[in-house]
Amino acid sequence: MRVIPIATVADGGCNETEGQVPKLELPLARREFLKGSGVLIGTIAAGSALAALAPSMAWAVELKSLSTAEGEALMKMGRTLYPHKKLADAVYALLAKDLDGKASADAGTAKVLRDGIAGLNAAAGGNFAKASAKKQLEIVKGIEGQPFFAAVRGQCITSLYDNDMAYATFGYPGSAWEKGGYITRGFQDLKWLPAPPLAASPKPWFG
Repeated sequence: MRVIPIATVADGGCNETEGQVPKLELPLARREFLKGSGVLIGTIAAGSALAALAPSMAWAVELKSLSTAEGEALMKMGRTLYPHKKLADAVYALLAKDLDGKASADAGTAKVLRDGIAGLNAAAGGNFAKASAKKQLEIVKGIEGQPFFAAVRGQCITSLYDNDMAYATFGYPGSAWEKGGYITRGFQDLKWLPAPPLAASPKPWFG
């Protein structure tokens, strides 16, 4: 399980004993302390899964290599590739942050990302991040197979889904193998089905 905080390092994680997600450490980073090339800032929607967990409704992510506009374009591309209405922008900001980290470490990756983002903006007639969702989808489909497309899509798998915010949103209680698996930790927690008879649910055998 990878814990990815917003703006500061945190030790948050899922409560694997009870299957509950604790309050997340997602404080707003003061803008004057963010010295990177770009800054992504947003808020968590009231009533969302994260609203009850985060200590602040606001979040900020610092980019070391990419600009704010480039980070926003990557966020929108990530949402176009993997659209989840209930997944907060803060999670898509992690995609931009991780790609920014790769750009900072490798000039070749930085060029692929910057050229790719420039191509998105050109295809959108100026600003990909502000284009309609329909137009964004059309543009992204048009670059499928290109190195830039592969780089962003490949990073989405980890950045969007392997973090505590996504776990809280989708209701994933965390890793279970350290606790002996899910057989006694929700294996039969099928809330969307009628309760099975006791005869159909024998006690687990532990060997």
